[in-house]
Amino acid sequence: MSDKYQSFTNSAIGKIVAKNLGLPQPTKLERYAAGDPLVQGTVLTGGRGRVADELAGLLDVLGIASVGVRTEGERYKGLVFDATGITSAADLVTLQEFFTPVLRSLEKCARVLVIGTPPEEVEGGERVAQRALEGFTRSLGKEIGKGGTVQLAYVADGYEGSLLSTLGFYLSPKSAYVSGQVVRVGAHGETKADAAAGLDWSRPLAGKVAFVTGASRGIGEEIARVLHRDGATIVGLDVPQASDSLIRVMNELEGDWLTLDITAPDAPQRIAQHLKDKHGGVDIVVHNAGVTLDKKLANQTPERFGTVLRINLEAPERITAELLAQKAVRPNGRIVGVASIAGIAGNLGQTSYAASKAGVIGFVDSLTEELATSGAGITVNAVAPGFIITQMTAAVPFATREVGQRLNAMAQGGLPVDVAETIAWYAHPASTAVNGNVVRVCGQMMLGA
Repeated sequence: MSDKYQSFTNSAIGKIVAKNLGLPQPTKLERYAAGDPLVQGTVLTGGRGRVADELAGLLDVLGIASVGVRTEGERYKGLVFDATGITSAADLVTLQEFFTPVLRSLEKCARVLVIGTPPEEVEGGERVAQRALEGFTRSLGKEIGKGGTVQLAYVADGYEGSLLSTLGFYLSPKSAYVSGQVVRVGAHGETKADAAAGLDWSRPLAGKVAFVTGASRGIGEEIARVLHRDGATIVGLDVPQASDSLIRVMNELEGDWLTLDITAPDAPQRIAQHLKDKHGGVDIVVHNAGVTLDKKLANQTPERFGTVLRINLEAPERITAELLAQKAVRPNGRIVGVASIAGIAGNLGQTSYAASKAGVIGFVDSLTEELATSGAGITVNAVAPGFIITQMTAAVPFATREVGQRLNAMAQGGLPVDVAETIAWYAHPASTAVNGNVVRVCGQMMLGA
C-alpha cells in the first residue's frame, strides 16, 4: 500500500503546499537490500571513553568506512560518539561540542549512535550524567529530520567487543524506522564468546533453524523472508485456515511448515517434537502470531478478552517453556516476542490487546536473568511495532490511518520489513550480549511512548 500523502508532499507542487501550510514532509526512507554495503558513505567517530579506541577496528570488520577527525566540507552518513567517558553533568557539554558543528553535514537518512555506560553500573555524578544521555538522544531524534535516526547503546564494561551486530544494525538502512531507542549490551552478564569469528556477514544465519508463528502473511511473512535472506532454514506456523498461504510462502523459501492452533493444549508438545524430529532443534523462535478483538472494556466479553490473551501471551509462554524444558533451543539461541506500542502507551478500545502485549514485555523480563545465567548463550528480546502498513491497517478509516502515520518523528508509517530487520539483528549470532531489550519500531512516536 503506497503512502499517497508522502508521494504528494514529495512532488513539486506538494513541496510548496506543505511548506506554506507547515505540513509534515516525510522523507522516503532508505532500506537495506541484499548485497548492499551496510553503510554507503563515511561514519565520523568522536568522544573519549573505553570504546573510542576500538571503534575504528569494529567498523572495519563490518566494512564501514570511518574517520576520527572532521573535515570541513565533507558529508557524513553516520556519527558515532563514545560517551562512556562522561562522568559528570559538566561533561555533557562535550555532546554539543561534537554534534553541533557536524549536524548540517549529514547526508539524507543519516544514522547517529551514542554509546554510554549502563547507569546502574556506576554511581553519583556519573550515574546522573549517563542517564541524561537518554533525554539527549531522544530529543535529537526528533530534530535530526531527513529520515535520520538517533539511538543510544549502553554497553557494559568489558563488552566493548560485543558491539558488532548492534553497530551493523543501527548504522545501516536496516534500522530505517527505528529511532530514539535505548538498548543495553552485556547488561546481564551474558557470555562473551566470540560468535562473530569467521562469520559470513552476508549470511550470518546460515545453518540456523528459525521458527516463526503467524508466518503466512503480513509481518510474519516478512520476518520469515528476512531470516531466510540471512541464511536461516524457516519453519513457519499458522492456523489451518491459512494453510494455503503458509505453504505457498514456505515453498518459496524452501522451508518447512506446521498448521495448528497454538492455543491447543498439546500445541507446545507438538511444536517441540516437530522441531526436534525434523530439524534436530531450533536456533531462533519468533512469537509473532497475534490477534486484535477491539472493544471498549464496558462492551467487552470474557470470551473475546480471553481469546486475545490466550493467543498473544499465554501461547508464547507455554511454547517457550516446553522448548526450553525439552532443550530444543540450541546454544546461542534466540527467543523473540512481538509486543506493540499499545502495550507501552495503551490504546482506545484495546485493553485486552494492550494487556497481552505489555505481558510480552513482562515475558521478556521474566526470562532474561534466567537465560543469562544458564550458560547456554540463549537470549530473549522483544520488538514493539508502532503503525506498520499492512493489509490490516489498510482497513483502518482514512482519517485515523493518516493520524497514526504522521504522529512520529518520521511522519510516516513503517513497513513489515522494518520489524523483520530488527528481529534479524536480535537473531544474529553476534548478538549474544543483546538480551532483555524491548525496541520500538515506531519511527519514534511523538505521544505516549
